[in-house]
Amino acid sequence: MAEQVGKAGRTRAGALERTGRRCAAHPWPVVLVWLAVLAAVTVADQLAGGTFSDDFTLPGSESGQGSAVLAEHGVTGGSTSARLVFTTGGALSSQSAVVEQAAAGVRAVPHVRSVSDPLATVSPDGRTAIANIQFDDKPANLGPDLVDGIDAATDPARAAGVAVDYSGTLGEAAEPEKGDLRSEAVGIVVALVLLLVAFGSVLAAGLPVITSIMGVVTGLGLLGLLASAITFATASPTLAIMIGLGVGIDYALFLTTRFRQHLLDGADPVDAAGRTVATSGRSVLIAATTVVIALMGLFTVGVSFIGKLGLAAAITVVVAAAAATTLVPALLGLAGRRIDRWHVRRPVAEQSADGSESAWHRYAVRIDRHPWRYLSGGVLVAAVLAIPAFSMELGHIDQGADPPGSTTRQAYDAISTGFGPGVNGQFTVVVVPSATAPGGTLAASVQQALAATPGVASATPLTTSPDGAVLLSTVTPATGPQDAATDELLETIRTRTLPPVLDGSTAYVTGQTAGQLDFRDIVAAKLPLIIGVVVAAAFVLLLLSFRSPVLALKAAVLNLLSIAASYGVIVAVFQWGWGASLFGVHEPVPIESYVPMIMFAIVFGLSMDYEVFLLSRVHEAWLRARNTHTGVADGLAVTARVISSAALIMICVFFAFLAAPSVVIKILALGLGVSVLIDATLIRLLIVPAAMFLLGKTSWWLPDWLDRALPHLEPEPEHR
Repeated sequence: MAEQVGKAGRTRAGALERTGRRCAAHPWPVVLVWLAVLAAVTVADQLAGGTFSDDFTLPGSESGQGSAVLAEHGVTGGSTSARLVFTTGGALSSQSAVVEQAAAGVRAVPHVRSVSDPLATVSPDGRTAIANIQFDDKPANLGPDLVDGIDAATDPARAAGVAVDYSGTLGEAAEPEKGDLRSEAVGIVVALVLLLVAFGSVLAAGLPVITSIMGVVTGLGLLGLLASAITFATASPTLAIMIGLGVGIDYALFLTTRFRQHLLDGADPVDAAGRTVATSGRSVLIAATTVVIALMGLFTVGVSFIGKLGLAAAITVVVAAAAATTLVPALLGLAGRRIDRWHVRRPVAEQSADGSESAWHRYAVRIDRHPWRYLSGGVLVAAVLAIPAFSMELGHIDQGADPPGSTTRQAYDAISTGFGPGVNGQFTVVVVPSATAPGGTLAASVQQALAATPGVASATPLTTSPDGAVLLSTVTPATGPQDAATDELLETIRTRTLPPVLDGSTAYVTGQTAGQLDFRDIVAAKLPLIIGVVVAAAFVLLLLSFRSPVLALKAAVLNLLSIAASYGVIVAVFQWGWGASLFGVHEPVPIESYVPMIMFAIVFGLSMDYEVFLLSRVHEAWLRARNTHTGVADGLAVTARVISSAALIMICVFFAFLAAPSVVIKILALGLGVSVLIDATLIRLLIVPAAMFLLGKTSWWLPDWLDRALPHLEPEPEHR
């Protein structure tokens, strides 16, 4: 039986090698197919692709149920709301004519259902007015003509000295798309420079960048087409680009490095490409599978908004893996021995098959002499970095954290100054009267109870829905939407204020702020489940790959350590405000509720990437020597330079997105970049080798019964 399994394993390895050989021997058909697919999905995306929106529902939550009641009884009617904010330096009453003219002009803009009278909602100081505006669709779906039309209608008011700003979905649509393209360009340029330094060859440096760009553009086209049928968050394309560029360059880098080594060892280019795909290409597939499993594990949270963020990133990872095992060997075949022709320095080999002459090998030997010292030092540094994570406060980053000068930030600040911070985070109380409850008495009791609740600035008298079936009140907290007191107020209203006065009726507290707080609680409750599912799946995959439960468990534990350290860094920077202004965030903000979950899935997957690449070479060296100390030293010697180069490139790609305008993207960029830095230095070059030296031959322990039960999926069998 074992022999049959082994033969099956060799058959699969042979299939990968044949794929690499064919792509290298016939490169132009492969390149043309990729170009055709890229062009087709890009054109199709432009013609039929969807849009991205942050709207989401929480059907199991109170805010979700309340929102459904509002839609059922015609209160929202499928419309989307936003605010126009008019502000003057003096009394707004002196500009009443131009304000009313602007509101009338906005009412005439296509897709605008209604605009309330701005002069009916004026701040106590008389300088700020708010008009609620309703659209028949999300402004982001209506194109630039909507914003242009509203700008044209309100420009006369601006010319008269009245500032007009937009909040909510209209403000998001009005903000120019900027920053992300610059981030992508910076990341690509930095990657090119680093690859040129690492390889010393123009072709070898350019190939990973070319293939990663082609993979990312193809993946974005596929994502856009999928967005025509499924609603993805607005952060999805940026997240997909970040991950796609990072893993795409990494995967191509590992293959190109192995290919060049085979050439320096005297192999034919086609044979070298085949052997590269059979070894490093197999590792790429295992690594990509781990990343995809981690990302798709986000669906277990039960909130489609979160799961689809993982799906968006997974699309570009799958495309990157496909490009690495087909397009990369094709381009390597085209380059052949000319891959080092245009070079800035002489190509560097791995010194020897086991790397015994390299500085990295000598470094590994030093770790072997004092493993406890290196292990404890690395763990201590990671543990110190993780300390702030215990103070993490999840929440929603609202438009009050948008860049100063943006229309959303100016609208937010004007509302807070004129009406109080709670107006930016109002609750909607929905009461469904029971058959026996007297409507007038019930409405008065509920309104009085709400107004008397500590922390409530005001509560409007209850009004009826268009069909007269439900009662509505708008509750304005005394504190802003990101304040902890607002969170406590929501709990107070739901558990203590409303139950005593409902008289058998049903009530829901809903609205955007209530929905965000419910979303935070759901995500926090599901985070342990996500961690468990992803860690278990990765453990199984590594067990199948390396046939060692000890190594699989060690990898999972150490990856949790690096994730905790990266959590600590983002808490210290953004929540505590330590240096956040350097990244354009000028006040402390909570950690966006879904960021830790997204970070965990991505970081765990990327950490496993480097684990797979390192352990693949360690395993290969161990199979030759059957000595763990020799295997670890040799494996580290031949992978340390390429893993360090790959990590540095990915770090720069992630850090480039710190220039993005979105605070959430900034948090993700810093968190992901720091996690890769920690993983590639403390974990991969310090703690992992020290731990394996201490474990010795136990690293490869496998019970006989498990050996017989497991299929053979070793990622890098030694070449025949």
